[in-house]
Amino acid sequence: MREEPRLRVAAFRPDDERLAAAVELLESLGADPVADPMLAVEPTDRAPRGDADYVVLTSKTGVELAASEDWDPGTATVCAIGEATAAALREAGYTVDVVPEEYSSTGLVAALEDEVPGARVEVARSDHGSAVLTDGLEAAGAYVHETVLYRLVRPPESGESAELAADGELDAALFTSSLTVRHFLAAAADRGVRDEAIEGLREATVGAIGNPTKETAENAGISVDVVPERADFETLACDVVETAAPTYHD
Repeated sequence: MREEPRLRVAAFRPDDERLAAAVELLESLGADPVADPMLAVEPTDRAPRGDADYVVLTSKTGVELAASEDWDPGTATVCAIGEATAAALREAGYTVDVVPEEYSSTGLVAALEDEVPGARVEVARSDHGSAVLTDGLEAAGAYVHETVLYRLVRPPESGESAELAADGELDAALFTSSLTVRHFLAAAADRGVRDEAIEGLREATVGAIGNPTKETAENAGISVDVVPERADFETLACDVVETAAPTYHD
């Protein structure tokens, strides 16, 4: 009996437990994962400032790096931009005081804007954090300081998915941030297939976490088919595979 063809789906997570989990999830959904890390973490060996009234962590990576520097939040209100970040904080032994209903910079600004006028807010994150968060908090009347805990760079070996897309052999792609879009395009350009990869993605099912990621992709000519209501990788993967499967088997 001939095996049913499987969706070939690209995941761009950093090459650590997140990529391993992405591969496992996609396999459980009956897809053929293309593990193509578009992000690598370079720590700055810095920790969030300890004199703030509010401290905002935006990622699991940031939490782990802050904890490795023996960060002590003191009496600050600790805010996590999403449940994955909150879980990492709790696992590291920190109390989480605020998690917005909408897991985004906009959602966190909405959750804090009535509380932070005149307050000192420390935002600790990567070097590619969205200005939506810091600008929004400042507009609400907070005194905002940002600490870069890590830099996000593109691994030099990235780009397998771009070549597959260029050859029409990629069925779906899972973009988790604007930076993954930009790094995908840079990897495609390095391999001489940028235009072809963009064209190939038009025939694939493309998913993006959040509207900023969608806008970055669409501004580059990549059509986005899926933006999940819940901004996490599992929901993104499930929604994209569900959307792609009927088209794939037609």
